Amino acid sequence: MAGGVLAVAIGGGAYWLNGGRRVDTDDAYVQADSMTLSTDVSGIVGSIPVHEGQAVKKNQVLFSLDPEKFQIALDNARADLAQTRLNIEAMKADYQAALRDTAAKQQQVNSDQANYDRFAALVKQHAVTQQETDDSRYKLAADQQAVSASESQARALLAKLAGNPNIAAEDTPGYKQASARLAEAQREMNHAVVHAPYDGIVTQVNKLQPGMYLGAGTAAFGLVSTDHVWVEAQPKETQLTYARNGDPVEVSFDIYPGRTWKGTVQSVAPATDQNFSLLPAQNSSGNWVKVVQRVPVRVEIEMKAGDPPLRAGISADVSIDTGHTRSLSDLF
Repeated sequence: MAGGVLAVAIGGGAYWLNGGRRVDTDDAYVQADSMTLSTDVSGIVGSIPVHEGQAVKKNQVLFSLDPEKFQIALDNARADLAQTRLNIEAMKADYQAALRDTAAKQQQVNSDQANYDRFAALVKQHAVTQQETDDSRYKLAADQQAVSASESQARALLAKLAGNPNIAAEDTPGYKQASARLAEAQREMNHAVVHAPYDGIVTQVNKLQPGMYLGAGTAAFGLVSTDHVWVEAQPKETQLTYARNGDPVEVSFDIYPGRTWKGTVQSVAPATDQNFSLLPAQNSSGNWVKVVQRVPVRVEIEMKAGDPPLRAGISADVSIDTGHTRSLSDLF
């Protein structure tokens, strides 16, 4: 009996000393970059050159909207920009014409002033009538007002040219505004064609059909990455005492029994999932019960040529080798 107890003690001790090195969990799933495709412009769906489950490459066209609407807007913006340039050149010519008109009217004022001065001298000698003198004074005042109006018109034209009569058309606010409208029309034209942001597989393509109206920001169909795939494990917090980034990992998947993949711990999350939940647990109540938390661990998988594809969401078993070894001092 003593020998049996001793054997159990030795066996249990050996098992304990050799344990604690690996972190094993079956609470793990394959994750991959995925997105729901959409665009920020509205229009009628024109073409969908891909089909359900098709593998696509980065920058490959996935779908496009009818370009007629966007082409019309682009042509209109180009015409508006050209017209703006012509208007600016016309304003420059109008400003020069206003300056010449002002100078001509100033000469008329000078002539009127001379006539008035002459009539004012002659009226004292009774060589001309008072009416003729008054008419010359009224004409002088009217022509002076015409000069002021012409000067105001010239100043208004100069203000539209940003105070510089020799300004380049491209430097005027009106031209920049028209150029911005052209750039926006070109951007919308470009965004009417949606390209793949990365290599992947398209899914739920049948949600989008040619002829359908697609509003800006409306979901079209999905794209799942084939290059950036990882496993996210959820081990208990008590298992991660010695887990570190870079630890080697063995991963197996339920979908492929008998096969094992090598991997590496890419990161151990700095917070539990509970911290990011919509309604975090409130532990201040009197009926609080401590629950062991789970910490997300991201595992990078080493994919080799010929390996079967890993699909997002499938189950996985993860075994992390922390390299930690126990000693008898850990018991005391």
